Amino acid sequence: MAWGYLLIAGLLEIGWAVGLKYTEGFSRPVPTVITIVVMIASFFTLSLALREIPLGTGYAVWTGIGAVGTAIAGMILFGESKDAIRLACIAVIVAGIVGLKLASSQISDTDSQQDVTSTNEG
Repeated sequence: MAWGYLLIAGLLEIGWAVGLKYTEGFSRPVPTVITIVVMIASFFTLSLALREIPLGTGYAVWTGIGAVGTAIAGMILFGESKDAIRLACIAVIVAGIVGLKLASSQISDTDSQQDVTSTNEG
């Protein structure tokens, strides 16, 4: 469930990052309020994820989802550059997110095995 919360938090991060563009420097009240609410929801769901996911991993994945999603949103919504170097860098970030998830799964498996061993020895 923690990884689900983290995914939701990352998607909400994309929402508030895009929302910042529409606030025009917090000068437009409705987009500003929506952006702040989405920001709070993102932080809240991140905090739920961090109950079970290590801080460094959770934060890196959250910012990675936000960075990749916001870059893609910028390309789609605002016509930002889609050059090969930019796309390659986004792919590297995605690879890092996947790597952190895989590494976290291996660490969790090792911790579970140690817990079982400790229980059986005690």
